[in-house]
Amino acid sequence: MDKNLYVALTIAVGSMMPAFAIGWLASKALEAMGRNPEAAGAIQTAMILAIAFCEAIAIYALVVALIIKFV
Repeated sequence: MDKNLYVALTIAVGSMMPAFAIGWLASKALEAMGRNPEAAGAIQTAMILAIAFCEAIAIYALVVALIIKFV
């Protein structure tokens, strides 16, 4: 198979899954803030940290795609 197909699949899956995870995290965090507004600060901090980890996974997918492309 062509190398470009593997690169495209890596980028597609590597960006879709973190995007779904970030959407789910934000949805659940907003739901939790709606139920308990006093804890909004702690919830927001944990949400931002989790979103940063999801974004790191997307960056790892980009790095893997570049490795597949150029090696």
